[in-house]
Amino acid sequence: MSTDSPTEDATADPSVAKLQEQIDELREDLAAVKNDDEQKRMTIIATKGSLDMAYPPLILASTAAAFGWDVVVFHTFWGLDILHEEKSQNLKLSAVGNPNMPMPNALAALPGMDSMATKMMQKKIDENGTATIEELIDLSLDSGVDLQACQMTIELMDYDEDDFYDGVTTGVGAATALQHMAEADIQLLV
Repeated sequence: MSTDSPTEDATADPSVAKLQEQIDELREDLAAVKNDDEQKRMTIIATKGSLDMAYPPLILASTAAAFGWDVVVFHTFWGLDILHEEKSQNLKLSAVGNPNMPMPNALAALPGMDSMATKMMQKKIDENGTATIEELIDLSLDSGVDLQACQMTIELMDYDEDDFYDGVTTGVGAATALQHMAEADIQLLV
């Protein structure tokens, strides 16, 4: 009668040891899949390219990425201006139709009021040390946010893909955005 335990005999057998190694690998793979399933996913559709509408998708995206979420921001139509290096430096704030502006719409509609409102907002941003659009784009990209530029809109607006910030994903269509939205825990339209 052998004094070896069944476990010792099993590990001594090369085929059993190989099987045990495969089982261990499968357990690791399963653990990784379970961890991936726990990762939250968020899709934001950015459709507006004004100064006040550039901040929400970038702040939400970079914050969610800091929590470890898988985040995609799909920029389409005027939202594409946020990712355009030159245009993003000159985003304006619209004074007309903004109920929180400290002036009535009749005054907001006067020539030059959008420029004045933009300067007021830029001053507040500077005084408060709020991140710029460029800084938020860099932060988002560094955090793993997938900033996507709608290919149809690039073509429609006759943009050159080289004009976007480095790291922006181009060549993305609505079908890709919809697929991510279908799998996302949170979907936002900004």
